[in-house]
Amino acid sequence: MRLDKFLSGALQIPRSAARSLAGSGRVTVDGQVCRKADTPVPEGAAVALDGAPLIREEHVYLMLNKPDGVVSASEDGRDTTVVDLVRDAYPRRELFPAGRLDKTSTGFVLLTDDGPFAHRLLAPRRHVPKTYRVGLDGPVTGEMVAGFAAGVTLADGQTLHPARLQPDPADPCAATVVLTQGVYHQIKRMFGVYGLGVNTLHRTAIGGVELDAALAPGQWRALTEAERQALFGPAR
Repeated sequence: MRLDKFLSGALQIPRSAARSLAGSGRVTVDGQVCRKADTPVPEGAAVALDGAPLIREEHVYLMLNKPDGVVSASEDGRDTTVVDLVRDAYPRRELFPAGRLDKTSTGFVLLTDDGPFAHRLLAPRRHVPKTYRVGLDGPVTGEMVAGFAAGVTLADGQTLHPARLQPDPADPCAATVVLTQGVYHQIKRMFGVYGLGVNTLHRTAIGGVELDAALAPGQWRALTEAERQALFGPAR
C-alpha cells in the first residue's frame, strides 16, 4: 500500500492532504523518515506521525444506537440515515448498515464497510439470532409463546422459523423476541396473526453482542475486539 493511501485511511483525511503530510518529514516508516507519498508500506510496518503510532484498520465495524425517525440506509434523499450519523468521523469510508431496522424502530444497527462479512452475517443459512424489546397494544398470551416456538404462519401462508417469545413479568404488554431469520416487517406481522399491534420495537442484540447501554440514541462506538470476534464467529 502506498504511504499516502495508508495515511488517508489511518487519519481519515483526503489523499491530497496525506501527500502533503508525507512530504512534511513528520512521518516515519519503521523508524525512518519518509517524505515520498508513493513509498510502498510493507504489511506490518510501523508507521508513526510525530512519533505517535498510526493504525489503519482494513475495515470498520461500528455499533450504533439508531434513533426513531432515522433510515437504515447509506443514502436517502429526504431523511437522515444511519450513515449520516457517523459520516463526519469516517468521511473516507463507504459504510452501510449490515441489516436494517424500520424507520420507526430503534436500537442496535451494525455499520461496516466489509461487504463479505456483512453478507455472511446476514446469510439466511447462518441463523444469527437478533434480539428485540417489543411494546404491544395488548397482553402476551401463552398461545402466542407456543405459536412463536412452533413457527408462526403468516397471513400469506408463509411459515416462519421458530422464534423465542419471552413475556415481561412486570408488563403484560411487553416482551423480548429472538429471531433467527429476517423477513420484511417480521415481528409486526407475527403479532398481527394474533391481533396485536406493535407500538415500539428496539433491537438489543445481534448474535452474542448486546447494545451498549451507555450509548444514547444517535451515539455509536467501534466494536471491541471481543465483540468483533463474537460476530465473526457466527459469520464464518
